[in-house]
Amino acid sequence: MITETLTVASSSVSTRSNARWQSVLSRDFAADGQFVYAVTTTGVYCRPTCPSRRPLRQHVLFFDAGSEAAGAGYRACRRCRPDESVSPAVARVERARRWIDAHADAVPTLATLSRVAGITPWHLQRSFAKRYGVSPREYAAAQRVERLKTSLKSGAKSADAVYEAGYGSPSRAYEAAAGALGMTPRTYRSGGKSAEIRYAIGTSSLGRVLVASTLRGLCRVAIADSDAELTRILRDEFPAAQVVRDDKGLQQTTKAVVDMADGRAARELPTDVRGTVFQQRVWKALREIPRGGTRTYADVARAIGRPTATRAVARACATNPIALVVPCHRVVPASGGVGGYRWGTERKARLLEREGSSRR
Repeated sequence: MITETLTVASSSVSTRSNARWQSVLSRDFAADGQFVYAVTTTGVYCRPTCPSRRPLRQHVLFFDAGSEAAGAGYRACRRCRPDESVSPAVARVERARRWIDAHADAVPTLATLSRVAGITPWHLQRSFAKRYGVSPREYAAAQRVERLKTSLKSGAKSADAVYEAGYGSPSRAYEAAAGALGMTPRTYRSGGKSAEIRYAIGTSSLGRVLVASTLRGLCRVAIADSDAELTRILRDEFPAAQVVRDDKGLQQTTKAVVDMADGRAARELPTDVRGTVFQQRVWKALREIPRGGTRTYADVARAIGRPTATRAVARACATNPIALVVPCHRVVPASGGVGGYRWGTERKARLLEREGSSRR
């Protein structure tokens, strides 16, 4: 029993060390402040994000804090300054981010931001994306959209909100709104008023399936046991929109979605969904999972360049507005089992079984 306990403890330590080593290899910003690593050949300890050349694994020891490494006889790296509260690398990227926040009316260029941060444009682009999951330009675009949404919700006139958010012209705002709001700023301000959303309900082996569409494409796909529940879901999402049932007009779209629910291949469908830059990246990655395959939340996080964002990926899956079309059911826990699903774990299990899913 004692031997077994020691073996389990040793395995746990080894797993943690392997995870920390991977953070060092990728210079993971999320690991900064969680531990330090010491190099036995140089006598120096560093942050996981240290830009210095990576040592050989056999020369590395891990410590929970810099004080522990110092107590073991190692000295702090002068380059990454592991004893300071914020690393130089993080501070540089933060300077660029704060500049974007403070200059709402500017379209940031890498040249400008690199001067602000004090690093090369290539290094800034790479470091910014690793820390925030998006490029500086994508981050600035997302911030403008959020300012636009806040102004519109507060009751500001559409024209005023456009310029307050940092857009140079209404046409720029309308272009951004098409992807982030799913409708024009004026329509968003009124809660979807005057927007026409057509919907239909079909029968699948998973239950009743709702498909709803704007002129641009699918904006909602839901699964439930009753039509009443489905229409409630739709009206809660678009409380002021003009919602019209159109089973005939959406017949082919409904058939395609029902085929997906029944585990059959179906044609690609145009979509019109709102989401943040991060959500859009996750949903795009989900659509790239082949039928019959599955991915873990960590797999998806790595695929979008955010290896530590597994919880955020899980939230993006949970808020997916077009079930089946964006196949969030193909994302499963690394620990095994099918995991959670907004429309019921039993439905998720049946979907995966019908698709012949296998982890790959």
